[in-house]
Amino acid sequence: QVQLVESGGVLVQAGGSLRHSCGASGCTFNWHALGWLRQGPGKERECVTSINRNGNGGRAYYTDSVKGRFTISRDDAKKTVYLQMNSLKPDDTAIYYCARARGEVGGSAVPYDYWGQGTQVTVSS
Repeated sequence: QVQLVESGGVLVQAGGSLRHSCGASGCTFNWHALGWLRQGPGKERECVTSINRNGNGGRAYYTDSVKGRFTISRDDAKKTVYLQMNSLKPDDTAIYYCARARGEVGGSAVPYDYWGQGTQVTVSS
């Protein structure tokens, strides 16, 4: 059974930091890109960041609104992907999902086939 299990969602004040992690089991991990997607209240779901397979350069994608503030990383030995979020803003309030891309390359336009349960992040002003 495929599982992506997230941890780290909480309430934080604007300007604060959070670190999310997402561990995978029951699926191949190293051969796929991984991503963090979010859906804010009244907003469409968007891909916040993704990281390609390490064998494909491990290149990361970031949506414009989080560049310079968020960092994605992966540890293939632990089958875990991380999201470091700094300088958080109220606009970052959303449910955050980790997901496995179907292929080696991530981004906002690729399909994601396995998803975590989602964790709520609330940033107060």
